[in-house]
Amino acid sequence: MPRKIKNAAIIGSGVMGGGIAALLAGAGVKTLLLDIVPFDLKDEEKNDPKARNRIVNEGMNAVMKSKPSLLMNKKDADLITVGNLADDFDKLAECDWIVEVVVENLKIKQDLLQRLETVRKEGAIVSTNTSGIPLKHMSEGLSQGFRQHFLGTHFFNPVRYMKLLEIIPGEETLSEILEFMADFGERRLGKGIVWAKDTPNFVGNRIGVQGMVKAMQQMVEDGLTIPEVDALFGPALGRPKTAMFKTSDLVGLDVMAHVSKNTYELVPDDEQRESFVIPEFVGQMIEKKLLGKKVGAGFYKTEKPGKKVIRKVINPETLEYAEYDKPAFPCLGDAKKAKTLPDKIKAVVYGEDKGAQFAWKVLANGLIYSANRIPEISDTVIEIDNSMKWGYNFGMGPFETWDAIGVKESVERMEKEGWAVPEKVKKMLAAGHASFYKTEAGKVSYYDFVSESYQPMDVSDNEISLNILRGADKVAKTCASASLMDLGDGVFCCEFHSKMNALNKEIVEFMGDGMDYVDANGVGLVIGNQAGGMPGAFSAGGDLFYMGTLAQTGKFKEIDAFLKMAQEGLQKARYSAFPVVAAPYGLALGGGCEVCLGAADRIVAHAELYMGLVEIGVGLLPAGGGCMNLWKKFISTVPEAVTDYDLGKYFIPVFMNIAMAKISTSASDARTLGFLGPKDRIVFNRDHLIGEAKKEVLRMVDEGYAPPAKRKLKVLGESAQGMINAELFNMLQGGYVSEYDVFLAKRVAYVVGGGDARSGSEVDEEVILKLEREAFLDFWKQEKTHARVEHMLKKGKPLRN
Repeated sequence: MPRKIKNAAIIGSGVMGGGIAALLAGAGVKTLLLDIVPFDLKDEEKNDPKARNRIVNEGMNAVMKSKPSLLMNKKDADLITVGNLADDFDKLAECDWIVEVVVENLKIKQDLLQRLETVRKEGAIVSTNTSGIPLKHMSEGLSQGFRQHFLGTHFFNPVRYMKLLEIIPGEETLSEILEFMADFGERRLGKGIVWAKDTPNFVGNRIGVQGMVKAMQQMVEDGLTIPEVDALFGPALGRPKTAMFKTSDLVGLDVMAHVSKNTYELVPDDEQRESFVIPEFVGQMIEKKLLGKKVGAGFYKTEKPGKKVIRKVINPETLEYAEYDKPAFPCLGDAKKAKTLPDKIKAVVYGEDKGAQFAWKVLANGLIYSANRIPEISDTVIEIDNSMKWGYNFGMGPFETWDAIGVKESVERMEKEGWAVPEKVKKMLAAGHASFYKTEAGKVSYYDFVSESYQPMDVSDNEISLNILRGADKVAKTCASASLMDLGDGVFCCEFHSKMNALNKEIVEFMGDGMDYVDANGVGLVIGNQAGGMPGAFSAGGDLFYMGTLAQTGKFKEIDAFLKMAQEGLQKARYSAFPVVAAPYGLALGGGCEVCLGAADRIVAHAELYMGLVEIGVGLLPAGGGCMNLWKKFISTVPEAVTDYDLGKYFIPVFMNIAMAKISTSASDARTLGFLGPKDRIVFNRDHLIGEAKKEVLRMVDEGYAPPAKRKLKVLGESAQGMINAELFNMLQGGYVSEYDVFLAKRVAYVVGGGDARSGSEVDEEVILKLEREAFLDFWKQEKTHARVEHMLKKGKPLRN
């Protein structure tokens, strides 16, 4: 019988437990969230269910209030049932997967697992989210059947947003259980699976915390400042903007210190055991409860006297806070000029200034430490690299970084400076192997220390890499801003690769040429890309600078011509003789949203989708077909047999989406807002997105695809203005919108409503498209729109004027 997870249970409703419950609910799994009964109940509370569930309810309330939200949709909470370990323990017998996320105490975990054995149904999977306690100790004394279904599933916080899921096999865990959980974690939960061994803090935290604490130690030794370290170990090295110390503030200094202390105690034979000892000043900060963001002060703190925001950093010597300037090292200036991440990293570590010397020492130490952990914590370089990319948001893992700076060159420097380079790495170089990874004929392989040879990387059947296809000469057409990639089976992918994948004239023209190519040589098209970052940008919108330049010089005819070309290009895609599927993820704003709404028969979206028609924020409106296509998406859901319905009920949410620049907080929320329809799909694993979109194209081809018939659209017409005037007046009086917002919103209503048409009449699509262009041009003639655009380009934030 095929194994399924219909019901799951999470034991422990803290930050991690609540996050796992929210993720499971988002994936459609009925979830039981349990915690202990409070120890301090008064006599009158001991029979009160609400009082007995106080702890779990507090955990659930934290999930509901979390920012950014742990829930993909507030309605997902309906799938979560709360209870306590005294009154509701027997309900665990109904669960297919039980996850324990209780306090990191061996005795408590052992007692809980022994209780679980009394109610766990045959075949049910039990896993632990421990980060440091050996699984073999937890499962001592349990039956063989239990141990065969027991494993570690270590999520990273925040659970919804962090891709890494470390799976740790127990000594007796059945292979089919491991394979099932890896597949479930990858496909249903969207996680990147790393196979870890049952060693202290597994893979991600063993490498990550060692690197973090070592950097702190080296900072004290070399006399650098906290902002200097963060500047060096941020984007310049492919790391998050939070770098070292801001990341520690987010995690919590107490949590970071606990992991490092725990590791130190459990790894007596680690050659760099002392690199897990936090500096004295960090310990003093913890004593003073300067624990990071959760208490408002850690390595950094922000003060707001009045409207001014003052950012300060702690002085490790005095533990006093002071304002700081942006650090400046020559190596950082060189890195900023570099175009690729490998070149940026080389600019930093091979620089000659004090910052470069520090960065080299910390990085070299981390590379050597990572190599020495194989095969102790994992069998391959892949597991360590993926752990750091998926668990710490590194742009490159340690071994990818080593390749980027040149293994031979860096090892020569290490040996010259007296570093103890691992023999396995020197042996690799001596055999003529100059890198840990290589790509040949579109296939990626990695160097395996055991076989001392390159082995092919296992890639999911659902995964398609555009970069690998590019290396395999599968580029059908290309230009500076976009490419047409051959996905195989007659399906092509239109990939944007401009800055933030913003739409420009070149992309619009390229899409038209690409459509002709697919029509002549293929069966269907995917519109998608695989830009990096979290959440990444499918397309952050249109090229505002290009439009602004035309508007400032009065070239309104050129703007109109560009808009008409964009509209006609999307219409061409929508009514083409082959299926088109859009595969958005991350930011799909403005023009990016319009491409999805206008060009695609269907949308296959990643779960983390931030989609919206946000043009009003810069004093404009959607004019690439966004107004028309969102309206069309709403009313096309009405069956033709329904001839008499209230258009206003459809008009208001469409209008509000555009006039309030609403952005979805997830793909599920995008469906709630109406950007996704009933035929559109949501995929949890971003690596599978292009592959799933390709499947959708082929599915439509197999079903005998025929282009949709072009029909007139029923509109609200002149009634639209009256419907929104009262609402706009109330919002203006309440201070929610400015007078200019009202001016813009009224024109949006006019356009979406179909202009001066009679209420309930039908108009051609081109009527609304023309209204879009006219309004767009009129808005560009307003000084306040120019002010909004200029502010956005300079500050990256909308201006409300």
